[in-house]
Amino acid sequence: MRAILFSNLIMTCIPMKAFSNKVKTSETHAICGLVFRNISIILLVGLLALNASAGDMYKWKDKDGIWNFSSTPPKSDEKFDTVALPVEPRPLVTMRKLGTEHEPEYVFINNIWGPVQLQLTLPVAENVLAEPSLPARLVLAGQSEKRLIKIKAQDPSKGFTFRLAYKPMIGPPLAELPTEINYYPPFPLGQDFIISQGFDNDQTHKKPPNQYAVDIVMPIGTPVLAARAGRVMDMEDDFHGAGQSDRFLARSNQIRILHDDGTMAVYAHLQPNSLRVRPGAMVETGKWIANSGNTGYSSGPHLHFVIQLNAGMSLESIPFRFYAPGGGTITPEKQMMISGVLRQK
Repeated sequence: MRAILFSNLIMTCIPMKAFSNKVKTSETHAICGLVFRNISIILLVGLLALNASAGDMYKWKDKDGIWNFSSTPPKSDEKFDTVALPVEPRPLVTMRKLGTEHEPEYVFINNIWGPVQLQLTLPVAENVLAEPSLPARLVLAGQSEKRLIKIKAQDPSKGFTFRLAYKPMIGPPLAELPTEINYYPPFPLGQDFIISQGFDNDQTHKKPPNQYAVDIVMPIGTPVLAARAGRVMDMEDDFHGAGQSDRFLARSNQIRILHDDGTMAVYAHLQPNSLRVRPGAMVETGKWIANSGNTGYSSGPHLHFVIQLNAGMSLESIPFRFYAPGGGTITPEKQMMISGVLRQK
């Protein structure tokens, strides 16, 4: 009955994290009489970046009249205010420069608990020898640091000019679509909820990352279960509030879980401070991972659920089916009532 009360709502959401485009340019150097001109590094993060971990701050006055500020709410029953802090994007991958000025080497660091693919190019290269040769696409394992590129002059008696550009994409590269497309509804057995927005619906499910997402209308605090086993790649837990203005675009609490076939499930708009897992943790199917909520770019309480993959350096969503309680599977559609199958773990 609770779901029927929400059946006429159209939930809109953009659960993707903050976007970032940054350009880093070094100064001209002169070493041993050789001039290295216009050496620059370009970081292209056009699709995905991680939110800064600051989140929101809590402010309250204790029984002694002292004001307290914390990244977590008070454990007592004291009333508190939530202070929304600015969200500064942080990249999936960061870079460090090693080596010498005439033979620089570049180390790349993966900041999440899952693979990231890097596309490296030299848009500008004069008298340059790169090891390995570029362009190239390389994969960084989760939470890893690796020396990937070494650059030097092809003719050591002359100066050289280069511009190194790199673009990260979350997830391992997949050569073909996965065979497993059946998932359990991400909530417990005995509960029924309406899908307010289905595949390729309305204004927020048109672009590739969310084209095959579903919005499931459910009350705030409903247990969200892992629809499939995997590893927690990344998560955000401490944002409050929702709305449809630009300031909410990067303020959705969410969990991203990597599956064994390289696909990734995203559970978004979660209740603040409700996440029950940690980055890097392995979770089993049916694990209670968080509570549903209404955070970020959203028009009402619901769970945004989508399966994504890295398709040739492009983040794309794929169609899937839900298991049904009586056996078999169903393709989720707008205004469809779906029923829980999993027992909460």
